[in-house]
Amino acid sequence: MRYDPISSDLFIKNRRKFMAEMKPSSIAVFNSNDIYPIGSDSTMPFQQARDLYYLSGVDQEESILVLFPDAIEKKHREILFLRETNDHIAVWEGEKLTKEKAFEVSGIKTVYWLKEFDKVFFDIMTEAETVYFNTNEHYRQSVETETREDRFIKWCKEKFPAHKWEKSNQILQQLRGTKEPEEIEVMAKACKITEKGFKRVLQMVRPGVMEYEIEAAYMHEFLINRSRGFAYTPIIASGNNANVLHYIENKGECKDGDMLLMDVGAEYALYASDMTRTIPVNGRFTKRQKEVYDAVLRVKNEATKMLVPGTLWKEYHEEVGKLMTSELLGLGLLDKADVQNEDPDWPAYKKYFMHGTSHHIGLDTHDYGPLKRPMTANMVFTVEPGIYIPEENMGIRLEDDVVIQERGEPKNLMADIPIETEEIEEWMNK
Repeated sequence: MRYDPISSDLFIKNRRKFMAEMKPSSIAVFNSNDIYPIGSDSTMPFQQARDLYYLSGVDQEESILVLFPDAIEKKHREILFLRETNDHIAVWEGEKLTKEKAFEVSGIKTVYWLKEFDKVFFDIMTEAETVYFNTNEHYRQSVETETREDRFIKWCKEKFPAHKWEKSNQILQQLRGTKEPEEIEVMAKACKITEKGFKRVLQMVRPGVMEYEIEAAYMHEFLINRSRGFAYTPIIASGNNANVLHYIENKGECKDGDMLLMDVGAEYALYASDMTRTIPVNGRFTKRQKEVYDAVLRVKNEATKMLVPGTLWKEYHEEVGKLMTSELLGLGLLDKADVQNEDPDWPAYKKYFMHGTSHHIGLDTHDYGPLKRPMTANMVFTVEPGIYIPEENMGIRLEDDVVIQERGEPKNLMADIPIETEEIEEWMNK
């Protein structure tokens, strides 16, 4: 992999935390993602299943992790099954993990080739009562493709119908929501790469530049800094394109007088960053653009202060809604009658700010993490308010990634990325 190796200590800690939550005499199984075909002999670039990576550090296809804390044989308490490598594979596909290298990466001593899975798994299943399956229960999931994990679950239920079943997801929601110091360090590196991309783009944006040219500049900067690329499909939206929340065509021309919204983030070592900045195409904010921009920035700054231990997700978003309502009144976009007559299920401010303010971020851009329990230290959230005004040909969103601290305000991993209007103009007019 092009990224610097992460110490196996992180993955050892993660497995210990997961196994501490497992029921007695239980096994947990985690499968890698498939390599998905495009057509003919072409495939999409491989992306590892995040849960498998979180627990092992293995970033390779056709891999299985088995955790069995109560195994009679100590060597079977943690097992990796990998695709067997050989000289032919090395020539055609490149280096794959050897058993020795897999131990270096994961800290797992027992490594078998995949061809041994059925025999070894049957043996340890005779000792187990319960199997933890790794189902996708993220609140945003909309998966239509049958995954390698899905196929394993079907096979296992048919092969071992007398066993009990549990879900890994409830454990992972808690664990992945709170980051270890090593994870925060990697995420900070992803944010630093994003910063380099943004500062480069600030000096190339001008009337007449195409949105896809800006996307290309980000990608080039990300790649030369050892990122695999974007952590998610980038949004490069000028003018009214910014009022389409998930605009990803990135095909328009940036025009004089328009604002340009860029929602981009570099990935590093599978961890995501997620930044949004909105800048004037010609390098100077108009008075109205600055008014709206500063209103969004004030909401972001005040919302950030609320991300402290003990904050409840639902109440946080309600408070941000009040902040936004006040700003929209000040901008003349709402009046008192709009607020007095609003639908409680769709407050008046939603006309101009219709999405959430924050989400967990980590191995996934919209990461796992509990939403109904109080926030705790070392959770990492985005903060991303916006105001969208189609009738003024303008959509403005600002977004940073912040770490909740045990005491005081969150730590902003994007603190060095220009955000004040004066900074933006200075960078664009150097």
